[in-house]
Amino acid sequence: MSSDNIPYTKISIFSKLVQDYLVQNESLSPFYNRNSSIENFLPQILEKEKELINRDILVEVLNDQYKGVELSENTKDNISSLSNNKTFTITTGHQLCLFSGPLYCIYKIISAINLSQQLKEKYPSYHFVPVFWMASEDHDLEEVNHIHLFGKKILWNTPQTGAVGRMKLSGIDAVIEELILLMGKGENAEAMSSMLTTAYSAENNLAQASRIFINTLFKEDGLVIIDGDDARLKKQITPLIKKDVIEKKFYPLLQEQSNKLGKDYKVQAFVREINFFELNKSNRQRIEVPVEISIIDKYPERFSPNVLMRPLYQESILPNIAYVGGGAEIAYWMQLKSIFESERIPFPILVLRNSAIVISDKHNEKLKSLGFSSNDLFSSEHELHSQYISRQSDAKSIDEVVEQLEDAFERIKSTYSDAAYQQIIEAEQQRHRKSIDAMRKKLNKVEKQKHKSALDQLSKIKAQYFPNNGLQERHENIIAFYLNYGDNFIKKMKVELNPLDSNFVVLAL
Repeated sequence: MSSDNIPYTKISIFSKLVQDYLVQNESLSPFYNRNSSIENFLPQILEKEKELINRDILVEVLNDQYKGVELSENTKDNISSLSNNKTFTITTGHQLCLFSGPLYCIYKIISAINLSQQLKEKYPSYHFVPVFWMASEDHDLEEVNHIHLFGKKILWNTPQTGAVGRMKLSGIDAVIEELILLMGKGENAEAMSSMLTTAYSAENNLAQASRIFINTLFKEDGLVIIDGDDARLKKQITPLIKKDVIEKKFYPLLQEQSNKLGKDYKVQAFVREINFFELNKSNRQRIEVPVEISIIDKYPERFSPNVLMRPLYQESILPNIAYVGGGAEIAYWMQLKSIFESERIPFPILVLRNSAIVISDKHNEKLKSLGFSSNDLFSSEHELHSQYISRQSDAKSIDEVVEQLEDAFERIKSTYSDAAYQQIIEAEQQRHRKSIDAMRKKLNKVEKQKHKSALDQLSKIKAQYFPNNGLQERHENIIAFYLNYGDNFIKKMKVELNPLDSNFVVLAL
């Protein structure tokens, strides 16, 4: 096993906003509270300590949501510890993608777990709990109903509509059967098959299935999984719902903050006058006009926050000091600071989740034999081919001859100062340049054919770890890695990923 760390600033995978946040550019400072240096967590704790959080309701809801789920002692202890005023959460979240979805969801969770442990070591008088917030009320089924495995798209078709977390798992057994056949035989395949069939059983909805599956993957890490689709939790934010839905109080604040951010950066989330949906058994509809106050008081569970209200909801019910998210999440959180200030809710520290590429030792050695490192995979396929050809060919000696030829033409031009002579010489010089360029292309074509096998190998490796020219973590699912490495995969990633280190990890296993 070997690993390399590439500074995020050296690869163009993040927006200007995220890059500026990582280097603490002053232009972004009005849009967040504290940066993610470990020293800033103590003042964040002291600020959050002053806020009144209903910890008893939080623990009650979590215990109810976990009924029937087999828990580790670490998770049980972490849930109980939330009653203590010295306990704080480190939260991340994600859509309820099938079987945990893209690999970066796993990296989010590992980042939150590792940060909790780092903070415990730094501030031993406090306790820190990693929390996974299930975005169970999202209604875009097409974003969550599939995974990619071994180059194949595994799809769960269902006619259900509304909040995905509430959806019954009708038809999921056929999907799991397809997966089991695809996974093949072996100890790890059997363990994964057992996890899938246990979690995604017909008696569960998608939210509960996701909870059981993720809980099993992280059973010893004390991860606490919460579903915000709960009437008791939403009752605590009825004043916020009224301010948004009836008074439209947050709209001008969001708009002003977004406009300021938009002067230098791309604004991630669209701002609306009303930022809640109406949620019922089969639908989730945007609220366009104010509703009666009595309905909010009586049925708070019917009101579902959008992407800009969910953070306010989350921070109102959790003793949270940091949110771990991807680049897009960091961007939309920065539209929100003014509404946090208006409600006197501490704005959490934003931590960019870890990113990684996992390559096989076999491919890592092949890259080395071709003269590349795993870091070079961030170059385009064309750049990789060009670098390889230039190393194998006599292009350097050709460049030297061309340079000598250019010098010769310049000396000739210096001999004939008359404009008529200059025009003739420059025309001939240009003709030779075009001829040399044409020759280069022909030579390059021959070189490519000569080294076709090596170039094909480079292309194949590049495509495997950057599928569709995107990051591996945004395409692949954890199942493929679990089949190869079992429980050790998550253990190895926990060792390699440091949420307070702004590096992209390339890990050869």
